[in-house]
Amino acid sequence: MMTLIYIVAAIIVLIIILAAIAPKTFDVSRSIVIDKPKEIVFPYLKMVKNQDHWSPWKKKDPTMKQTYTGTDGEVGFKASWVGNKEVGEGSQTITAIVENERIDNHLVFLKPWKSESDGYYTVEDGGPGQTKVVWGFKGSNKFPVTLFMLFFNMDKAVGKDFEEGLQNLKTILEA
Repeated sequence: MMTLIYIVAAIIVLIIILAAIAPKTFDVSRSIVIDKPKEIVFPYLKMVKNQDHWSPWKKKDPTMKQTYTGTDGEVGFKASWVGNKEVGEGSQTITAIVENERIDNHLVFLKPWKSESDGYYTVEDGGPGQTKVVWGFKGSNKFPVTLFMLFFNMDKAVGKDFEEGLQNLKTILEA
């Protein structure tokens, strides 16, 4: 009986230690330089419906069901989707726009698992006639998800999609 108590106590201590060292936040971003001025890049980027042309997730499920609320390109615009296993279900709402500088949005994922995070796009001059675009998202992890994050690399999981999307965006805007 004492052996069982020691084993349970050891498991509890291990869980506490892992929870203490597990990542509590994440911030994943990628950037690209587009050979167009930000006065061209930014208006295209802030229109959420344009993501259908460059988002890697639209390619993963071209038949996903999408609904929209509000005026595209303005604070409060909400895009919701229901798709296959690769894109899941969720919504994206524009929460702030600093013209020709930054777009912030709130992401809610319902499937494949529930979570919330904050996405962002920033643009800045990247040289004469060029724009540096940064696409990222950040959030916090709560227990027990923190334990899962010890074994799941968010940067690796999402980073490739961001790189693909930014390359698609560059191709479209430079055409």
